[in-house]
Amino acid sequence: MLKELKVSTQEVILHFVTQKQISLIHKDFFNDPSPTDCITFPIDSPREEKTPDHLLGEAFICPKIAVDYAKRHRLAPEAELFRYVVHCLLHLIGYDDLQPDERGKMKRKERSCLKKLREEGFFPSSKF
Repeated sequence: MLKELKVSTQEVILHFVTQKQISLIHKDFFNDPSPTDCITFPIDSPREEKTPDHLLGEAFICPKIAVDYAKRHRLAPEAELFRYVVHCLLHLIGYDDLQPDERGKMKRKERSCLKKLREEGFFPSSKF
């Protein structure tokens, strides 16, 4: 996916955490104790010169949230989890979803990335 996004890095850290853990991270860093789907922490800019120790960033993803959301919306849980991973990568390279116009741009890129992953056989075709 990073190759498709034209991003070169030595490392991206993904943590798959419980609902309790993501709630604690959300509270500690954003003063919001509610559970959330994913949280990202960009570290090295994707635009800076790549060094042997370039770390794009760290993401915390809650699979339980993905499963619950997928059940409510009749989606494949693995597809929803893939969406969270792609969403995190997009945040780490600079996409944002706080403003409506930014959110639209990020959603379009997210759908494009998921379509590409599906076409390359990373997961079966499913409703997104």
